Amino acid sequence: MKTITLATIATMVLALAPPALAQKSSSQGPDPATIVDMCDQNGDKALTKQEWNACGAPTPYPEAADTNKDGKVDAAELAAAGQ
Repeated sequence: MKTITLATIATMVLALAPPALAQKSSSQGPDPATIVDMCDQNGDKALTKQEWNACGAPTPYPEAADTNKDGKVDAAELAAAGQ
């Protein structure tokens, strides 16, 4: 299984981010909390595969980041996947 790094995820979100966010972001893109905030549709502070895909992500859903196997990834899991 491929591991998706936080840099890859950040690059993906940065490409989709509004210009104001892109200008304020670091060269590595938004942090995991920003990624979740931008794509979370139901307000549970986590992303399902459906939310990830609806966000227009050009990379596959990071299933390996879902360490507690609840079917969604939160900011902490995304951050851990980037380390």
